[in-house]
Amino acid sequence: MADLTNVPEAIAALVRDGDSVALEGFTHLIPFAAGHEVLRQGRRDLELIRMTPDVLYDQMVGVGCARKLVFSYAGNPGVGSLHRLRDAIEHGWPVPLEIEEHSHAGMANMYVAGASGLPCALMRGYIGTDLEAHTRVERVICPFTGETLVAVPALVPDVAIVHAQEADRAGNVQLWGIPGVQKEAVLAAKRSLVTVERIVDELEPKRAAVVIPSWTIDFVAPAPGGSQPSYAHGITRRDNDFYRAWDAISRDRDTFSAWMDEHVFAGAGVR
Repeated sequence: MADLTNVPEAIAALVRDGDSVALEGFTHLIPFAAGHEVLRQGRRDLELIRMTPDVLYDQMVGVGCARKLVFSYAGNPGVGSLHRLRDAIEHGWPVPLEIEEHSHAGMANMYVAGASGLPCALMRGYIGTDLEAHTRVERVICPFTGETLVAVPALVPDVAIVHAQEADRAGNVQLWGIPGVQKEAVLAAKRSLVTVERIVDELEPKRAAVVIPSWTIDFVAPAPGGSQPSYAHGITRRDNDFYRAWDAISRDRDTFSAWMDEHVFAGAGVR
């Protein structure tokens, strides 16, 4: 059963230097509060995993906590490039960054394989693209049809961190809105934390909701507003002004570093 705790204690217990860490959430429910706590606790040499790395991973890469990024589509849709990620790849600032790029379908299948206890997943994809030659996939022949398929390796993160709208007092979690791979990431990972907007006495079923049962989670921690500047559907709103401002903030190393010092490292975080 999941333990109810606070964000700093959960991060201290779960995340270690050198770990592979997946912080998932698609468009909304991005676990900013937990990611910032990882940075405040000074974790380094991490392998960061995420479908569509965006501003949170731009921040984490920009302060030098990552040695590798496993991802599909690195960018901030509708706003611009991730300048800190680009600086790390092109110039090794603040530290060099290894990258492993996949398609969205590839990443989703990799999580499903990890969650299923399988070493890989088979799929149609990659073949006919330049990506096949530059990432970790292998062609295999289906023994039943003779068709050429691609095997993608399972993702088994050391730690998965996701944000959700609510949990009950037994540690069962419910999230709703745009579905991502939060459930698959938690099931695939060796250790996990779910931060939530609120703790409730009983989960009330929601349309198209995803429930992650307590027995699959190590820690649940309340973090109201924990996905800001992203949003939690039905509870908080997206901070569009921040997203528009990020392009200018992240372009310059000194401006970025000053912003992080003021807004992340000087803050107490969610407790």
